[in-house]
Amino acid sequence: MKLYYSNGACSLSPHIALREAGLPFDLVRASTKTHALDDGTDYYTINPKGSVPLLELDNGERLSEGPAIVQYIADLAPASKLAPPNGSFERARLQEWLNFITSELHKGYSPLFNPATPDAYKEIAAANLHKKYAYVDGKLAGRDYLMGDTFTVADGYLFTVTTWAGYVKLDLSAYKNVAAFMARVGARPHVQAALVAEGLKK
Repeated sequence: MKLYYSNGACSLSPHIALREAGLPFDLVRASTKTHALDDGTDYYTINPKGSVPLLELDNGERLSEGPAIVQYIADLAPASKLAPPNGSFERARLQEWLNFITSELHKGYSPLFNPATPDAYKEIAAANLHKKYAYVDGKLAGRDYLMGDTFTVADGYLFTVTTWAGYVKLDLSAYKNVAAFMARVGARPHVQAALVAEGLKK
């Protein structure tokens, strides 16, 4: 398999999932600025959406959209327990978290990264993210991970988007459970390996 990624982008989430699942894969970097691979290939010829992540299977099939990719990865390695079984209520709960992260947090950061966003709107976007993180902080009370004691692909996704807070100067220090979660996930060996591979950590 190949994972098309950009350093520190949302593709870090399936990158973490692949390592946690113990699956073999190759990393192929796509620049978010030039939309080209390191060899000069136009990334739009591979993914017309132009975005990462993109998972390419050995048979040539390609899958885009992070929440779909991480669930596919989890199902390839059920022993890793990165996702509850399909059809179970707990799987629906995992999907609930993935949808919340992608729509409320992931997209919530977009205005803060865009230099064209007016400062007044950035304040609104930041305030909205604070409301969402307050909700997450409450849900993490008394538990190690979003689903309880077991690390899932939702945790890798939450970790990924929350690392962006430092880049956009979003102060999350008020959310102690989120901080503990970030430290806990960040210390996982496979997460550390993914960060190093993407040049995000020495």
